Amino acid sequence: MTGLRPYLIQAVIDWVVDNDCTPHAAIDCTVPGTEGVADYATDGKLVLNLSAKATRNLRIDDHAMRLDCRFRGRAVHVDVPIGAVFCVFARETGQGLPLGVEAPSPAPPEDAPREAPPPTGRSDARGSGARGSGEGKRKGRPSLKLVK
Repeated sequence: MTGLRPYLIQAVIDWVVDNDCTPHAAIDCTVPGTEGVADYATDGKLVLNLSAKATRNLRIDDHAMRLDCRFRGRAVHVDVPIGAVFCVFARETGQGLPLGVEAPSPAPPEDAPREAPPPTGRSDARGSGARGSGEGKRKGRPSLKLVK
């Protein structure tokens, strides 16, 4: 499955914009792969204005958030690993979603063997699954017994 984090970030941005507020993202500039913003960070942290007026070409995918913006009048291309985004919020209200910093996961080498998928069947005919041994197929009609 694809990562959930980029979808959460995009959803909060959409929610903030739908409520006529300005979306901002707090990022950790010390995460490897963060490019274009280190000179503007304070203590390794930076808040980016993600509004349509402040950015161009905002793209969020499974690996990074990329955008073009201006810092001190200078055009800058920003490339931030998705794990470096630790909070997305509305400037006006402070409401949003804290995500925490996520370390980038190394990509597996292409020649590495893939893990076998977990088994989907039962381990024996009686079905010794999580619900116990009564999970196997039963023959005949179900019956109820009246107890007084």
